[in-house]
Amino acid sequence: MENLIKALQIFLKYDNPTFPTHCEHDVLYVNIDYKSVSEEDRDILSDLGFYHDEENGNFKSYKFGSA
Repeated sequence: MENLIKALQIFLKYDNPTFPTHCEHDVLYVNIDYKSVSEEDRDILSDLGFYHDEENGNFKSYKFGSA
């Protein structure tokens, strides 16, 4: 849970969307534009289990999905 909270705090620095997340097929998607996040924060997010979703341009995690 601690890593999820750390990641969400990083995402909050970049945006506060009305619908920030959604899950599909055991993948958690975070609706924050990948390009808007600094390279340093991208590296931290990667260590926390969040990766670039190239198809949608945001972030995804297999670690915190809906299963």
